[in-house]
Amino acid sequence: MQKEVLCITHKYPPFVGGMETQSYELIRGLSAFYSVHILAYKGDENKVWWFFRLPRRVRNMLRNYPNIQLIHLNDGSMGVASLWLQRFTNIPVIVTYHGLDITYPLTFFQKQLVPRLGKYSGAVCVSEFTRQECLRRGFDTTTTFTVNNGVDHHLADIPFDPTIVDKLQNDYGIDVCNKRVIVSTGRPVKRKGFSWFLKNVIPHLDEDILFLMIGPLKKEQTVFERLLKMIPGKIAYKLHLLLGFSTDRIEVIEQLGKRKNAYHLGKVSGEDLMQLLSLADLFVMPNLSIPGDVEGFGLVALEASMRGTYVLASAIDGITDAVVDGKNGSLLPAGDASAWINKIHELLSDEDALQTLSEQGKEFTRQHFSWKIMTEGYVEIFNRFIDK
Repeated sequence: MQKEVLCITHKYPPFVGGMETQSYELIRGLSAFYSVHILAYKGDENKVWWFFRLPRRVRNMLRNYPNIQLIHLNDGSMGVASLWLQRFTNIPVIVTYHGLDITYPLTFFQKQLVPRLGKYSGAVCVSEFTRQECLRRGFDTTTTFTVNNGVDHHLADIPFDPTIVDKLQNDYGIDVCNKRVIVSTGRPVKRKGFSWFLKNVIPHLDEDILFLMIGPLKKEQTVFERLLKMIPGKIAYKLHLLLGFSTDRIEVIEQLGKRKNAYHLGKVSGEDLMQLLSLADLFVMPNLSIPGDVEGFGLVALEASMRGTYVLASAIDGITDAVVDGKNGSLLPAGDASAWINKIHELLSDEDALQTLSEQGKEFTRQHFSWKIMTEGYVEIFNRFIDK
């Protein structure tokens, strides 16, 4: 008889994001090994009500499918919302941790909730960095594992469309002809290091090097963000982290106004993103070490690599699991402007050598990161608990 598992997730399509993709691909992959039951937030009701109704739905699911042998929760916040499971059932409950969901710097969270998270049956961390953060907080070494995220290999099969050059010219007024292009993606939050890169690296690069930033960037503050300004700094910052606000937004806008060779494209379609990654000569993740705010992995680096673009990234946090120095990218000291400037000039000075590195990086990423490899890692762990 096929084993049965229940997956509970509040990060799932139709919503778009790294955690949503990981959750979807994991559940899809697990379906080849188990009979998978799903409780997922898909946006068809208020999210607060979804969480409020979740205990009843879980009880109904376990009543209707009494052969469920394991429950998986998609992240630490899901783990906090489901602590009642520790009293309600003896079925093993495994939680995936992504980084900030275990390091969030709120005293109540760290002192009162994290110890309770450690009492779940097991933990799967998306990077060794995240695993070490769990262990530092008292998690059991024998039931805390690392399984890296994967990446969609089909990204490599999307042909390059040269009309992206015309689109940049027509839609954004950016002429990339005879230029060398650096690309970054993500929300403007402090840990991403975007304003630092704009201020300390871009002014020292050759004039024919363009920096294109992709991702959401609101020019105006929301009412709630303005209200947060009335709250003391440390508390406001923690609320910014909790709510996912753009903590680097103002500085990024200020620096963009000073740089003639740096542009922010805002959100772009998935199709255009793939073309922009292929157009780029380099993809950068200039992250900084910010207390409590961490990069749990680095899925965007793998996506860039699969598009044949060499990656430069800060050697911090979980990024070092995704970017392997000298294999699919180069790791550089966080906040060391000279190291970044010199490496960028070195790589862009030899087009043939960079092309070779990019192709080698693409193949390394293909061989070592996939949703199949990730799923198999989870299956091995799940079976340990089921077979007990």
